[in-house]
This record gives sequence, C-alpha cells and structure tokens, in this order.
Amino acid sequence: MLQDTLTIRYYQKLTDALVEQWNRGYRFDELRLYLDGYVAALRHTNALEPYLINRLEEEAVRYLYDRSNFDMLQPQPEPETGYY
Repeated sequence: MLQDTLTIRYYQKLTDALVEQWNRGYRFDELRLYLDGYVAALRHTNALEPYLINRLEEEAVRYLYDRSNFDMLQPQPEPETGYY
C-alpha cells in the first residue's frame, strides 16, 4: 500500500494514463512498455526515493494485470414500456 502523498499522486497519474491509453486502443504489451518508461523516468530524475519508486512499480504492475481495471462498461438496454 502506498502511503507517501507524492508517490500516490504519481500512481494516480500513471494509472489514469494507462486506462486512457487502453481506451484509445493500446494493448497490454504497449501499456507495459509505457509503465516501464514511466518508472525509468522517475528513476532518472530522482523524483522519489528508490524504495518508493519500487513500491509504486509493484502497485502499478498489480493494477495493470488486474483485468477488471480495463473492462469497458456495457450500456444497459432500455426497458420496454409496452407502448407502441
């Protein structure tokens, strides 16, 4: 569980971007590459302590492989009213 506020903010931005890219048609291989690049950029800029980056990566990978985060909501059919 993430507890550092800055780490949580990065996690939220990352997961929002993953869902947005999924909705644009990107697939899991491409999302994984995006995640790897995001984490590499955090490491390169020293934006967070290394142990916080590792925790963020673990949580983001868990999020990525939970398929329920990428399910598209299906619209519910309108109930028939019986009037014609």
